[in-house]
Amino acid sequence: MVLLVLASIVGVIASVVAWGFLELVYYIQVWVYTDIPDVLGFDSAPIWWPLPILTVAGVITALAIERFPGTGGHEPSNGLSPGTLPPIELPGVILAAFASIGLGMVLGPEAPLMAIGGGIGLITIRALRKDAPPQVGQLLASAGVFASLSFLFGSPIIAAVILIEAAGLSRDRMPLVIIPGLLAAGIGSLVSIGMSSWTGLDSSNISLGSLPLPEFGRPDLVDFLWTVPVAAAVALGTVLIFVLARNVRFHVEKRRMALLPLSGLVVGGLAIAFAEISGKGFEEVLFSGQDSVGSLVANADSWTLSALALLVAFKGVAYAVSLGGFRGGPVFPALFLGAAAGLMAGQLPGFEMAPAVALCVGAAVVAVLRLPLSALVLASVLASSAGPGAMPLVIVGVATSYLVTLYLDGVSWARPADPKAEAT
Repeated sequence: MVLLVLASIVGVIASVVAWGFLELVYYIQVWVYTDIPDVLGFDSAPIWWPLPILTVAGVITALAIERFPGTGGHEPSNGLSPGTLPPIELPGVILAAFASIGLGMVLGPEAPLMAIGGGIGLITIRALRKDAPPQVGQLLASAGVFASLSFLFGSPIIAAVILIEAAGLSRDRMPLVIIPGLLAAGIGSLVSIGMSSWTGLDSSNISLGSLPLPEFGRPDLVDFLWTVPVAAAVALGTVLIFVLARNVRFHVEKRRMALLPLSGLVVGGLAIAFAEISGKGFEEVLFSGQDSVGSLVANADSWTLSALALLVAFKGVAYAVSLGGFRGGPVFPALFLGAAAGLMAGQLPGFEMAPAVALCVGAAVVAVLRLPLSALVLASVLASSAGPGAMPLVIVGVATSYLVTLYLDGVSWARPADPKAEAT
């Protein structure tokens, strides 16, 4: 009972901190890309604007990694890590996240939120009882992570499934973690619901909602025939992005202070090139896509097949470069790219948009996380507006992508670069 009370306290604190973190990230983006250009006399951010901004992002992120305790958070090119960081590393995590995510790099907020939530749990138990067993600290750290992810996704179910599957808890340990964790996650969802009414702020800026997909009745044979090759293609594309990311990381780590600003400059150049070629805004390539994936799907008619292909290509490379040295989460950009790929697949003969987007989102997420149940639940929640008819295709798509990803993990060119081998 004492642990449940402590988990509740941690859940409230972690949720409020998550709200403040996400709001500040959002407003940093607004200040940098809207307010400052307006003050300088521009009607909107000029086409060259990302170049200096993302170069500065590289400098600040490099300083956070090199000069602060820790490494600025988990390496995003390794996927999403459930491990808890010591509280002393949180300042570097927060600074690197604000610089990377807030200034426009193609990374999501989930990884720093997990680190912050876990740190809050450890800080809470140390403040209340310094001699508490390490297991209690880990339990409350898990509760903080549960609450933070629940606030971000707006669903305790998604948070619980991701963390349980990622941690690989044994049957004996499951009840000890899942009950306090679910309690904290439920509180995180309640805080997410209540924040908009308490503060008057629009929570749609910082939380992920269901995608505006048309209702889909039932799949037919053609849908299943398209599902397997489409999911395999999404898996291959995602693996290629991470292969590029690990190679970028291999070189950036050698001279981070010089090469990380250069990486930011590259991402800015990719955004500008996309804008010049496609006629769309450069912001489509920047950012995680957390608050723009819904509008992408809702305005699918305004995107041609060639524009979508350019978006996937340019944002995919920008995503890889961001993963290679900056700090943030890998899930939301993959989700956005999966939705864009789904809009492309929805133009195949006999393949409707709703199931195409749903299965591509699931296929992209499972290729990043290697967590099939988590990818399935996330895709199901995001595609809930399409109805249950899309779910069989999502299941087949996630399973196909997972198997293809596991196969590609064993291929030599898909393995991480080995510094010792290169030195030899």
